Amino acid sequence: MSEVLRSYINTYASTTLTDAEFEIVMKAFTFKRLRRKQYLLQEGDVCKFFGFILKGAMRQYSVDSKGTEYVINLSLEECWVGDRESFFMLTPSRYNIDAWEDTDLLLITNEDFQRLLDTVPAVVTMVRIMDQRYHITTQRRLHSSIAYTARERYEELANTDPELIQRFPQQMIASYLGISPETLSRIRRQSIER
Repeated sequence: MSEVLRSYINTYASTTLTDAEFEIVMKAFTFKRLRRKQYLLQEGDVCKFFGFILKGAMRQYSVDSKGTEYVINLSLEECWVGDRESFFMLTPSRYNIDAWEDTDLLLITNEDFQRLLDTVPAVVTMVRIMDQRYHITTQRRLHSSIAYTARERYEELANTDPELIQRFPQQMIASYLGISPETLSRIRRQSIER
């Protein structure tokens, strides 16, 4: 399982991790298995860990006073999960993060993460590139939420992340896209009829 993380880091880094560096990396992580619907983080708690998904699917969401869920992120294998604001600022989270499928994770604390940044250059490169991609993805998602129709948002997701549509239920996909389940159902029905 650890080779998945090694391959991920090497994909982003400009240099390949040495065995010694990878040993340092692996000492910073702990393995965790979550059962379906088990929480990694609950609203009001401080995010003590960031997780790298080895196997499974997770969602990050908030719940309003009426009990309506708002899905912020849907994550699959080789994705990082956690509340960045809470993790780095040590503030209570406004989000819940739970496993939608049985999920295997590698978890890292903020302290161990900072230590890796100080000792393993490949991790620094990986984080820099990940942050760039995260900002681009966030910018695109914000733009689509304010400029695209519901159909265009769904089609973009179907083109860029079709596995999300296959592995998460329609209601979660609708929430992630900021549309009602009924609208999503109509869009999918019309797509099939075409």
